[in-house]
Amino acid sequence: MSVVFIICTAVLAAGVVSLLVFLLRSLIAPQKLETIEKLIRNGKRQQAIKMAKSIISKNPRDTEAHYILGKAYLADNKPELALMEFKTVNSAAFFSKRIPEPEFRRTVAKLYLRFNQQEEALKEYLLLIKLDPFKADYYFMAGELFEQRDNSDQAMAYYRKTVEIDPHHAAAHAALGYLLYRAKQNVAAEEEIATALKLDPQNAKAHFYQGRIFMSNHNYAKAISSFEKAMRNPELKIKALIERGRCYLSTNNDERAIAEFTTAVKNSQPPGSNDTLYARYFLAACLEKKRDIEGAVTQWEEIQRQKKNFLDVNEKLNLYQHAATNDNMKEYLTAGKEDFLTICRAVVTDFMDLSPRDAKDTKYGCVIVATENDAEKWRNVRKMPKFIVFYRDPNLIEDSFLRNLQEVMKKQSIIRATVFTSSGFTHSAMKFSENRPIDLVGPDKLESILAEVNPFSKK
Repeated sequence: MSVVFIICTAVLAAGVVSLLVFLLRSLIAPQKLETIEKLIRNGKRQQAIKMAKSIISKNPRDTEAHYILGKAYLADNKPELALMEFKTVNSAAFFSKRIPEPEFRRTVAKLYLRFNQQEEALKEYLLLIKLDPFKADYYFMAGELFEQRDNSDQAMAYYRKTVEIDPHHAAAHAALGYLLYRAKQNVAAEEEIATALKLDPQNAKAHFYQGRIFMSNHNYAKAISSFEKAMRNPELKIKALIERGRCYLSTNNDERAIAEFTTAVKNSQPPGSNDTLYARYFLAACLEKKRDIEGAVTQWEEIQRQKKNFLDVNEKLNLYQHAATNDNMKEYLTAGKEDFLTICRAVVTDFMDLSPRDAKDTKYGCVIVATENDAEKWRNVRKMPKFIVFYRDPNLIEDSFLRNLQEVMKKQSIIRATVFTSSGFTHSAMKFSENRPIDLVGPDKLESILAEVNPFSKK
């Protein structure tokens, strides 16, 4: 027997063995995957996970094993691990009878949404639309995701496509109605909301959007009723609580507003979510309004810990740093109406050497009309009244405020005014006061005045 013949025989035998091994694996692997799927169906999740991992350890590129492992993790309530496996499947872009693409993309899209990966979720829904262009729900989900990106035009287009495919899609009618309202197409908006509620009187989103429309029209009673109905949906409960709180805040029902926002804070998760942050922000607004500055600061500080540069929280904290370090300024900012008027009268008499003639509280502080003491020495000299404004609102004073003040002065024949503020003035306000009989006193000067006159001893 020649050497060449022996070598050829050996090579052929090796090839046959390799082919047999491959065929054997091809037969065994599907059986193993079927076994894993059966284990998942029977609730034996840990066994399924262990077996799937064993297959992947021998063949890391087995896409079907990664998919089955992801399904096992989902069944075992481990969505984060499931998403990792599904990402591996997605990167391979291999689909089969065991990995049906529509089912896979629906599942992974929901997982992306669960972990706040909206961009990735949107990509999946756009791919699902290509796979099935007549599925209304895919267009609706894409519309919602475009709306979250503040792309109202695209969102509206996808909502319209949703109701075109399925005219009975109540949620799409409701969402379209709200976007139309925001676009100031009020008649069309109300028609869409009405259609949504006609199709589904229990539709929570329709009630929620209807509540927002009522609220923006200052119809707070109807808005509260709509938000009450929207709260039946667990996903909307926190948002509806916040909106109801805002309604109560707008109608000066501060205690009810505080109760709503406090409940929203306690029940919202996670602590850094937008709902939680907005609930804390509005709760702080209520506390600030009630002059509970310490309570408001606590809420602002928690917001700042969770998210830097959220709305005007940094400005609020900077404004009230005077209250944290200076007892006089704290008293000025937190005092009740009666004590606040006493403090302001003390500044007028002790620092300005004027005699208060009339005083009244305002939503931003108080106004005192005063006259000069020296005028009393001269019987024939007319006392010239002066406007003294004390401002403790957290917002900077705008030039529009000073313009209105000047108009009031003209009507009352008052020539001069002084404005004290714990917040500050905008550049335009300071520019307006130049060459006008209005003196501006900012927070630093006010702080030193309060320390100098010690108004609290006169309370």
